[in-house]
Parts: sequence; structure tokens; C-alpha cells
Amino acid sequence: MAICDGPSDVDKMTWIPGGTFRMGSDKHYPEEAPAHRVTVDGFLIDRTPVTNRQFKEFVKATGHVTVAEVTPDPKDYPGMLPHMIYAGSLMFTPPKHVVGLRDFSQWWSFAKGADWRHPYGPKSNINALDDYPVVHVAFADALAYATWAGKDLPTEAEWEFAARGGLDGAEFAWGDEFTPHGRHMANTWQGDFPRQNLNHDGFERTSPVSAFPSNGYGLYDMIGNVWEWTADWYSPRHEADAAKACCIPENPRGGREADSYDPRTTNVKIPRKVIKGGSHLCAPNYCRRYRPAARHAEPVDTSTSHLGFRCIRRKASDA
Repeated sequence: MAICDGPSDVDKMTWIPGGTFRMGSDKHYPEEAPAHRVTVDGFLIDRTPVTNRQFKEFVKATGHVTVAEVTPDPKDYPGMLPHMIYAGSLMFTPPKHVVGLRDFSQWWSFAKGADWRHPYGPKSNINALDDYPVVHVAFADALAYATWAGKDLPTEAEWEFAARGGLDGAEFAWGDEFTPHGRHMANTWQGDFPRQNLNHDGFERTSPVSAFPSNGYGLYDMIGNVWEWTADWYSPRHEADAAKACCIPENPRGGREADSYDPRTTNVKIPRKVIKGGSHLCAPNYCRRYRPAARHAEPVDTSTSHLGFRCIRRKASDA
């Protein structure tokens, strides 16, 4: 199994000691509940999301073609409109008029030619974005990179434990105040989403992966900037807390594929994985998921302009 950067790659990872923590939250969205105790073993994790520079090295070495660069097969998507059969990815575009927050199609569109090399459509590029997180990557793309790098994708529990930075029970990855002393700690949305972005944090879209302070474990961008894939199948709720300390789950692997499908979907059933961390599109008036406990479901064949990933190694001796 190839390792992308050789021994120096370890310098870009941080060892997270194992421990027991309270995962999830009972205070916010229903899918985060119930809060429950979980134990994870120690692991190495990337200090930042995978960048365009790193993903470029992977593609150069392997010739990998991402899901967004492949024209979908109509056989896999019954009822797909003929004029929508093209390679592309979901891209955020702020609406020019007032819209309701229930209809996300007002700001998300399947953009032809949008992919990791062209994050804002075919006329865009990543020439000046080497240190920005790679986006427009589906689950298979993230897993392919991790495998090539001799790593893996984190479970939801591993990801959340790392994101908390040793602050078990804190609201955010840095404490209980969103902007301590007025300082922005993550790339999120300021203003009235989805039309008004005041850019108080300095960024309208994604940002360089170390533009904001690290958490207590020295990890950057665990909150905001881009959502991150995890290895776990999505389930609409967490398991109940263990009645006794002896029964606390160790290294849980999340839900089951059979339970991960969106019950509202009728014609095409695509399994979903858990994504974590929120993104630069999370706002106080919409998607307040810029917290370690927050979680969301993402179909495995979907890529977007605000979704990336980072990798782990579960044994220090693997590094």
C-alpha cells in the first residue's frame, strides 16, 4: 500500500490519545441525541483537511477520476431528466432575491463541469488554492485517497473525539463561546443566509486550512470551512447511553447501511454516510452545525462545493 508523502507525512498528523467522552448532544438537532458515553482507542489524524495540493499528488500518482468527473449512467438513476445527464457536482450560488429556507434548490444546483479542479464551475481553477481543502469529492474519492495514503477515514466517534480537543461537553471545539472576545474561531457564515454574507471572518467561501486557530489537540478546521466525510453509515439517532460504565461502547462503528437510506426518496435509493463539522455555509439562522456534536447525512454518490475530508491511522506503529 503506497503512502503519499513517505515518512514526512507523519509530521502532518497528530496523535490523539484514547479516552471516554460524551458523544452527541441533547440541546440541538434531534439526530444528535441522545448524548451518550463512548470510548475510543488512540489514533493519528491529519492536522488539516486534505488539501488541493495533496489531492493533486494522489491523482497524479494514480490517475484517479472523481465521481464528479464521470457522466452518470441513466440506468442508475431512473427518471433522470435527459438534459441533466452530464458530469458535474453540487455548487452553492447565493440567490439574488428573498427565498424561503425550506427550499435548498434556491441556492444549490447541479453544476455542469464543477469538480475538484473547477470548484466554481468549468471556468474556475485551483491555481491559487493549493492550501485550500479539496472539495467536490464523493465518499468513494475520499476513501480512494485514504487507501492510497496508507490511512483510513475516521469513524464518527473518532472524528468527534478529535474535534472536541479535550474539552468534553463544551459547545464548540474551543469552548462554550462562539466568538470569544469577538474573535472568529472558524470559517462560518455571518449574515442572513443564503443571500447576505457579511464576511466578518474574512472569507466568503472556503479558506486556507490553517487560517483559523487550532483546537486543543492542534487540529485545524475541525469546525467550519468544509464538512468532512466519516466512515460511518448514517442513522437518525444515536444509541442510548449505557446503563453501566462497564457497557460503554468501545470504538463504535455507527449505523448500518440498510438503515442509512433517506425514507423520503422513492425512485433512487442511495446509502448515506455521516458527515461532520459544518462548513462556511453554516449560519445562526440556518444549519447551526458548527459544533463537534453536529452531524448530517450525505449520500455516498454526492459531491458538493463545501464537503471535503481528512484521514486517520489507528496505530502509531503504522506511521
